[in-house]
Amino acid sequence: MASTLIQQTPKIMSFRKLASRNSRLWMFVSLLGILIALLCCSLAMGSVSIPLGDVFAILQGQAAQKASWSTIILQFRLPKAIAAMLAGSALAVSGLQMQTLFQNPLAGPYVLGVSSGASLGVALVVLATDIMGVQRIGLTGSQPTVIAALLGAFGVMCCVVVVANYVRNSVTLLVVGLLFGYVTSAVVNLLLYFSVPEQIQTYIIWTFGSFATVTQQQIPLFGGIVLVGIAIALSSSKALNLLLLGETQALVLGLNLSQMRLMLIANVSILAGTVTAFCGPIAFIGIAVPHLGRALLKTADHRLLIPAVMVLGANLAIAADLFAQLPGQQTTLPLNTVTSLLGVPIVLGVILRK
Repeated sequence: MASTLIQQTPKIMSFRKLASRNSRLWMFVSLLGILIALLCCSLAMGSVSIPLGDVFAILQGQAAQKASWSTIILQFRLPKAIAAMLAGSALAVSGLQMQTLFQNPLAGPYVLGVSSGASLGVALVVLATDIMGVQRIGLTGSQPTVIAALLGAFGVMCCVVVVANYVRNSVTLLVVGLLFGYVTSAVVNLLLYFSVPEQIQTYIIWTFGSFATVTQQQIPLFGGIVLVGIAIALSSSKALNLLLLGETQALVLGLNLSQMRLMLIANVSILAGTVTAFCGPIAFIGIAVPHLGRALLKTADHRLLIPAVMVLGANLAIAADLFAQLPGQQTTLPLNTVTSLLGVPIVLGVILRK
C-alpha cells in the first residue's frame, strides 16, 4: 500500500501542476476577453453613442453611417483608450516592482516622490505664465506641460538615485523618497499660493487626471516609453523573485542588490513619471492591481505576475474611464475619484484579510 502511494505521488503532483497551469491560462484568456469587451465599450459609448458595427467598420478603414463618427473614434476615443491601457499597465507594473523592492504591501509607483516632481514641473509652468507675462498655457496635453512634468519627474529620480548610492537599507530609502515627495509638494503649494485663481483651477483640473489629454500624435512617444519600461521589468522578473526571499538571501544567491535597486528605481520613475506627465497623477491603480493579481493567480512568481498585472491594470484603467465618462451625459467625473473608489476596497480587503 505504501509503495503504491509513493509511486502515485509524482503523478498526483504533476496533475496538480497541470491543473494549476490550465487555470492560470484560462485566467489570462478571460482577462484578455474582458479587456477587448471594455475596449469596444470605450469606443462605442460616450456622449455620442456609436453602434459596434460602425466601430468595427471604422477600425477596418471603412465608411460609417456618419462621417463625424470616424473623427470621434480615430482622433478622440481610440487614442484615449490606448492611453488608458498603457497608463494602467505601466502603473500596475511599477507598483508591483515597488512592493517587491520594499517588501511593503502599501508601496506604490509614487512613493519615491516622482509624481510630486512632475507636479512641481507643471506648477512651475503655471506660475511662470503669470509672473513672466507669458501667454497662459493650457494644461490639456500641451507640449510645455508634458516636458515640464517629465523634467520634474527626472529631477526627483536623479536625487533618489544619488541617495540610493549611499543608503543601503531599502526601508530608509523608502523614507527618503517620501521626504522628497513632501518637499516637492510643499514647494507646489507655495507656488500655487502666489498664482491667480484661474491658473489654480486649471492646475487642480490637471491633478484630477485624464486619459483624454493624450493626443493622437503623442501616442507613439508615450507608448514607446511605456513598452520599454515594461520590457525592462519583464527581463528582471527572476531578480524580483530573488528579492522575495529577502535582501540577505538574494545577496547569497548572487544578486547584485545595489545595481538591481538602482535599475528598479530608474525604471519605476520613468514609467510613473511618464504616465503623470501625459495623464496627470493617477491614484491607486499601482497599489491595488498587484494585490488583485496575486489573489487571482495565487502565486508570487513575477514571470506570471508581471503579464497578469499588465492586463489587469489596463482593464481597471479603461473601466475607471468608462465610469468617469457617465455615458450619455455631458459631464465627466474626475478620474482620480473613480480610481480611488475602485481601488480602496481592494487594498482594504487585502489589509483586513492579512
